[in-house]
Amino acid sequence: MAIVAALGFATWYGAQYGDDATEAFTGLRDAIGVNVGWWYIIVVTAMLLFCLWAALSKVGNIRLGRDDERPEFSLFSWFAMLFSAGMGIGLVFNGVSEPLSHLVGPPEVVGVDANTQEAGRAAIGQAMFHWGLHAWGIYAVVGLGLAYMTFRRGRPLSVRWLLEPIFGRKLIESWVGHVIDVVAIVGTVFGVATSLGLGVLQIQAGLSSLGWFEPSDTLLVVLVVGITAIGTISVVTGLHKGLRWLSNANMSLATVMAIAVLLIGPTVFLLRSLVQNFGEYVQTLPELAFVTGSSVNDSWTLDWTLFNQAWFLAWAPFVGMFIARISRGRSIREFILGALLAPTLVSLVWFTIFGSTGIAHQLNEGGLVGDDGTVNADTALFTLFGELPVTPGLISILSVIAILVITLFFITSADSCSLVVDVLAHNGRSETPRTTRVFWAVLVGAAAALLLMAGGEAALTVLQVSSLAGAGPLSVVYVLAMVSLWKMFRLEVATMPRYVRIRSQATPTALVSAAREASDTEREMAKSLRELVRAQNGGARGRRDIRRASATLAGLDATAAGPRAATAWAEDDSTILAVEDVPAYATRVDPETGSIGIDDEAVRTDPTADEVFDTPEFEDSAVGAEHRSQELLDQYVNGGEQSADGGSGTEK
Repeated sequence: MAIVAALGFATWYGAQYGDDATEAFTGLRDAIGVNVGWWYIIVVTAMLLFCLWAALSKVGNIRLGRDDERPEFSLFSWFAMLFSAGMGIGLVFNGVSEPLSHLVGPPEVVGVDANTQEAGRAAIGQAMFHWGLHAWGIYAVVGLGLAYMTFRRGRPLSVRWLLEPIFGRKLIESWVGHVIDVVAIVGTVFGVATSLGLGVLQIQAGLSSLGWFEPSDTLLVVLVVGITAIGTISVVTGLHKGLRWLSNANMSLATVMAIAVLLIGPTVFLLRSLVQNFGEYVQTLPELAFVTGSSVNDSWTLDWTLFNQAWFLAWAPFVGMFIARISRGRSIREFILGALLAPTLVSLVWFTIFGSTGIAHQLNEGGLVGDDGTVNADTALFTLFGELPVTPGLISILSVIAILVITLFFITSADSCSLVVDVLAHNGRSETPRTTRVFWAVLVGAAAALLLMAGGEAALTVLQVSSLAGAGPLSVVYVLAMVSLWKMFRLEVATMPRYVRIRSQATPTALVSAAREASDTEREMAKSLRELVRAQNGGARGRRDIRRASATLAGLDATAAGPRAATAWAEDDSTILAVEDVPAYATRVDPETGSIGIDDEAVRTDPTADEVFDTPEFEDSAVGAEHRSQELLDQYVNGGEQSADGGSGTEK
């Protein structure tokens, strides 16, 4: 009811007051930025630092699920869904327009003049500051907390449970928890409805640039209905079919479009710019990380940095929960590095291809920025296509691909929104009825269509600012969530078992080296090698050492392996046992004996282990030495019947 009432108010207010509504709520947005923006800067930076700590410390070894679980989705599908639900549509929408906006209106703190080469070089770094590590750090913290508490701790997949380690179950299940989830639901529905409305405006601009349709309210409604219908079908088919397929197709189309612009445009310039833009981004990170817009004339920070960060904070329950839902079975290190580095690198490539191309064209020939110095975000991408040195037919093909990419990004966003909101509405149940998922998909589409028809962009502004207002209380939740996770991770690391394998013999390389040092001929080496292996595998001393080491590593008293083993150990305290670390997921418990075993296939992770090369470099390498030593062991010991010269193994 609260959502319906808020949508009704936004529609009525936008239709009734039009431009006055836009001005009033834009002023409210600015007031939020001025008074709370400093807090957003601190929270967002803290979330990024928290992610880096978790990924680079022992915490990164923790698996989001059971220790023996594997990731639910392939790496490509996981990344495609992660990117489609998170930033994909934002990059398409802003890939050309935002760098151009920074070119014509650079931030005061950078100290460069507008419309200059210096402003152009800095523009990509500034855009990356908004869409890179800081943005994904927000999503990663929320997604990590939800995945950990749900898949590791067995809690419902709901934002409220991030705070259980601090406040306890009783308070989390009270009205306090309900309020947290309601704010997350409202922010998600409002955010996606607003984005859907803004997105169809860009799609309409693309269709208009092709000369296929004239802009109209009817066209907007048809687009919203079409996107909603496809999204609803995808919701019904489920996460493993519809959404995964759409995400993979979308990433493929976006890749084709980016490669086409790279090859058609100034290719060498863009490749050089990619390296330079990376440097600009690294330089921009410390330069803008703590700029709060306190200067009287610093409207840039308010319009760009604070607005984007507030928007990402408001969207974090939606994107974070979806990322958590598709990340079961991954380690925390894999989760964070995948959610931080991969999207950031893709964003860098995207802004380089589209943003740098647009900046170069604007500086050399112009035509992408209006006479009043403004950039039309709806048409910037299609205007750039029209300026490329290709035939009109190819321009039309690129425009069609762009429209498909934008449409698919919005479909996947609406789809994942329905899944997330439905989970929240069902108190964190990961499996929900199809009917309610369809309800949320239809509600988001109907809201976008109604807002566009009745209130236009003014109504979208009202809804957008309402969503941003939720970023304030949610930011407090995120800070408390980091404290909760810090407590749980410290406990987990302190009690984390270290699984080791007790090796009954040295490595093949070490055995062969020892045998060679003690021998003058190949025959003597073969004999020595057999004796070494027999002594380690069959000797009583070796068996006693293994038994005692197993008891000691299990935390038992030294005499648990038997008095003879303890005596044998004491006879020579220089005994060395070779141990090999084993990841937790590779351990197996025997259901009959309860003893821990090892899955050798799970331990082996080197994809090149079976590759052998007949080259001197391979022979001299560590892998080559290991391979050759294993061959000698197989020939002289494991085979056991053939001597070095091919005769009988029986000594004469």
